[in-house]
Amino acid sequence: MIQYLVILLDDTSVSFCHYANTRDERKPMPLDVLKGGILYGMKENLNIQFVYPDYELPEAYKQVIDTINHTSIKPATLSGDADVVVINGLGEAKNLTPQPDVAYVIRIGKAELFESTGAAIRLIEKADRINVVLTDIETFSEQDFALYNDVLAALSATVEHEYVKGRSPQLNILTDRMMLDSMNNCGAGDTNITLAPDGKFYVCPAFYQSGDSYSIGGLAEGQDIKNAQLYKLDHAPLCRHCDAYQCRRCIWLNRKTTLEVNTPSHGQCVIAHIERNASRNILFEIRKHGIFMPDKEEIREIDYLDPFDVRKEW
Repeated sequence: MIQYLVILLDDTSVSFCHYANTRDERKPMPLDVLKGGILYGMKENLNIQFVYPDYELPEAYKQVIDTINHTSIKPATLSGDADVVVINGLGEAKNLTPQPDVAYVIRIGKAELFESTGAAIRLIEKADRINVVLTDIETFSEQDFALYNDVLAALSATVEHEYVKGRSPQLNILTDRMMLDSMNNCGAGDTNITLAPDGKFYVCPAFYQSGDSYSIGGLAEGQDIKNAQLYKLDHAPLCRHCDAYQCRRCIWLNRKTTLEVNTPSHGQCVIAHIERNASRNILFEIRKHGIFMPDKEEIREIDYLDPFDVRKEW
C-alpha cells in the first residue's frame, strides 16, 4: 500500500540513495504539476517528501510547498530548515555543524570510506542520525568486504563509546538492525512512489534521474505499476526469509545488477549481512555496560553472508 509520495522539485534534485543523478540541466517542476502532486497526495492521504536541488527556489514555489505538511530533503549546500541533509562525500562534512533532529545522509564510495573512517567517526560524535549510502556496491570485491568489516568495527567502537556516555547516536548500518524486528527496506513501488517534474510517476527517483527511466503513470491518468506484486517482500524469494532487516533492498540496484526488481545482487546481500553481524556484536558489547534494550532478543549467530548459499535450507 502506497504511503509516501516523493516529489522531485527539479531535474537536478539531489540524489539521496545509491544512484547518481545524470541530469545536470536545471528544470524545475512546473507550478501546476507541483500543485497537482500535492492535491494527489492529499486525496490519497500520503506523506509527502520534497527533494530539493542545490539552488534557492522562487518564492512562489515556497508558498505552494508550505501549503502541506512535508519532509524536506536538501543538499548540504542548501540545508536551511531541512529534515534530511544530503552530503556527497565526507569532504562536504568537514565544516558541517550537525543540528538536532536532523538526519544526515552521506553518499560515499568505498575508497573514500576506507580512507576517511576518522572523518565518519567525528561525525558520529556530533550528529543524532546518520545514514551511510554506498554508491558503488556493485564494484565490491572480496577484499573490499573484508575492509568494510574493519570499518564497521572502528565505527562500532565509537558508537559504543557514545552510548556509554549517555548519547544514543543512530547509524543506519550499525544501530538500525538492533532496533528492528522485521524488514525495513526502501519500499519503492510498494510503500512509496515518486513524482518527477514531467508530471509522471516513477518507482523511485533513480528510475527518473539515472537515465534508466520508465514511468508508472502520471497525474493525468493515475499510477499503474505493472506486476506490482514483484515490489512486495512476499514476492522476493530470498529477502522474505532474510533477517538482515536494515538492508535497503534497493529496487533500482536490484534491477541494475540482477535484472530483477525483487532479487538483490551477491554484493548487496553480503554487505547487508556484514552490517547485520556488526549490529549483533555492538549490541553484545553495549550490554556489557548495563541493561540495554532488555526486551530485545539477541541477534542470532549465522554462518553465511549471502542467503543464496542457504536457500535450500529455507
